[in-house]
Amino acid sequence: MSKPSVGDRVPESCAPKPGLETSSTTLPQSRWRIYLDNAATSWPKPATVYDAVDQTQRHCGAAAGRGAYRHAQQAEQLIATARVACARLLGVEAPHQIAFTENGTAALNLAIHGLLSRGDHVVTTVCEHNSVLRPLTTQRERNGVKVSYVGCDPVGRIDLDAFREALGPHTRLAIVTHASNVTGALQPIAELASMVRARGGLLLVDAAQTAGCVPLNTESLGIDLLATGGHKGLLGPLGTGILYVRPGLEAQLHPLFQGGTGTHSQTDSQPAEMPQRLEAGNLNVPALAGLAAAANYLQQHTVEAIGQQIARRCAELWHGLHAIPKVRLVGPDPSQPRVGVVSCRVEGYDPQEVAAGLDATYGIQCRAGLHCAPRMHQALDSLSLGGLVRFSPGWATTADDIESTLNAVRAFAGG
Repeated sequence: MSKPSVGDRVPESCAPKPGLETSSTTLPQSRWRIYLDNAATSWPKPATVYDAVDQTQRHCGAAAGRGAYRHAQQAEQLIATARVACARLLGVEAPHQIAFTENGTAALNLAIHGLLSRGDHVVTTVCEHNSVLRPLTTQRERNGVKVSYVGCDPVGRIDLDAFREALGPHTRLAIVTHASNVTGALQPIAELASMVRARGGLLLVDAAQTAGCVPLNTESLGIDLLATGGHKGLLGPLGTGILYVRPGLEAQLHPLFQGGTGTHSQTDSQPAEMPQRLEAGNLNVPALAGLAAAANYLQQHTVEAIGQQIARRCAELWHGLHAIPKVRLVGPDPSQPRVGVVSCRVEGYDPQEVAAGLDATYGIQCRAGLHCAPRMHQALDSLSLGGLVRFSPGWATTADDIESTLNAVRAFAGG
């Protein structure tokens, strides 16, 4: 069975439209590679993403907003195009309310450290990534911020009653991951937003596992701030991230960085308006050109269709693993609200042994360990076991990839 080149792989339900480029320079591969770590970063990217990065590097090469000459204006237009394309994907009316960052972690830090002050109360969950947990620990230690951690059920769904009870009259911020990066469980954001709003608080959503995979309308869901990386489901390059700030809220958000923005250079204060308020210094123009190309690809093929494609691969993987005697799955079954993350343990093996063995012997690349979510693993009783093995199909994962993975796990587990 021959492996298709990375530039040619597209979802079976997302056949390219006429005129859409789908082939480009392929990456060198020494052997068959089945990539199932899309929850960390998506690979491969659509060919247009590689081309956009390369063309920007080779033929533009200028900084955005730092000159009136032609190529500087071209760089600025590339950024504007990326902002509009991402706003459209995320259901944001005003593109300037989107600030670009270097990753999702930076976006979360901008929101958390920018909003909180001494004595504030935060409600969050045990499902969160260290990109939330560690900034909150810093706020607790430095500013005496009080943090309440809401639990979850055995598949990673937030306890809604406990969440409601944790909210109080002095709750400044609630932070919730839209979907667990460990179990794939999807959280009811609209319901959570309504609870937070009723108490006068703000809701920050970590959409790292859902942006580009689950249709999002940030404003209709009642989200005040949304953070995500641009390199996972959004299919952009590494080094890209997004923070959406609800209109009017930017005045309450203190920028963590100050510096050149290309505007208001005569003042020694950071500009008050978005996105310059949060975008000090040069932006990563080539990567954002790639993100714009990725967003356009998602618009053309639709998030719904790509999400359904990933869901099919996830269901095939889940049911196949469920039938292997020594495999113990963790997370909701495919009939429940979830994203394309399938985690498990193999009896008798450390998770790292499984991941290393699958890669070395079968060329299957997955993630093992705690996935930067220690409280979630503690809630799932997998912390002391070294975590779990996580498979995360992506937009280009094929049914053959899943079949090969299941055959490899059967051989490895002896089932």
